[in-house]
Amino acid sequence: MFEFINPTILQWVIIPLLICIARIIDVSIGTIRIIYVSKGFKYLAPVLGFFEIIVWLVAITQVMKNLTHWINYVAYALGFALGNFVGILLEKKISMGNVIVRIITRKDPSQLIDYLKTEKYKVTIIEGKNAFDREAHLLFTIVKRKKIKEVVSQIKEFNPKAFYSIEDVKYVSDANNSGYSFKNKLFDFRKLFQRKGK
Repeated sequence: MFEFINPTILQWVIIPLLICIARIIDVSIGTIRIIYVSKGFKYLAPVLGFFEIIVWLVAITQVMKNLTHWINYVAYALGFALGNFVGILLEKKISMGNVIVRIITRKDPSQLIDYLKTEKYKVTIIEGKNAFDREAHLLFTIVKRKKIKEVVSQIKEFNPKAFYSIEDVKYVSDANNSGYSFKNKLFDFRKLFQRKGK
């Protein structure tokens, strides 16, 4: 395949480059696969795993054939490092799955609630107090990951001082219960830390 290429260029440029590219591809796929496993994509993750191993075998075969050349080890390691970086970037671009957004604000959240309802997001509101005994509103909503920027933009427009946090969600129920299960789950979660016998 490489008969017509200068052996020096082949050894020091082409083969290391191919190894590096193969590693970038397989590690990128592997990074996305691990993220999808954590999100519960049980059909997509195995497919990615299949292609990940195929590409990895191509890369490791070239390294094993050229064990005397240190440049191949560097290319292999560099491809691994870049593959992690590229994999994370690709996963962010794809933006599959859902996240839970928690918003804490002292301002009347009616405007933000109206926006979320207009966009067909279910919202759970819990009234509470902050550390200074002042009234605060806690909002929960589930958002598609690709919509995070839009929602965060609306939160900042509504109240630049509002506190919000975003967390991945593995599974979301389709039940049409207006989202009140959030409050129940919060209560059950606290019960886990209560000592028996009290």
